[in-house]
Amino acid sequence: MDRHLKAHLYDIKVAIEEVYSFFEQVPKRFDEYQKNLMLRRAIERNIGIIGEATNKILKAQPDIAISHAKAIIATRNRVIHDYAAVTDDVMWKIVINDLPQLKEEVTALLSDDE
Repeated sequence: MDRHLKAHLYDIKVAIEEVYSFFEQVPKRFDEYQKNLMLRRAIERNIGIIGEATNKILKAQPDIAISHAKAIIATRNRVIHDYAAVTDDVMWKIVINDLPQLKEEVTALLSDDE
């Protein structure tokens, strides 16, 4: 695997782990997420990192096994460029439903390289 591709996959994995780490001190509940501005901004930042890394990966390897890669990039674009379109419920859905699958896929891709 190309070292740049591997670095971008690693960036995604680290960003997901960072999101998970935020819930070591705060209960992983939607109401806690909604009332904590710093937590929301930190998660949005990591979603942006994940989307940017995914975009770079797709440019280098368009057929890579990352589900919903284009949706990940679209979400990054909304977070960065159309901030008003980012809603708490959409971001929470990503944290709860999408990040676990993405982490599994990225971990598998990284372990395939070993």
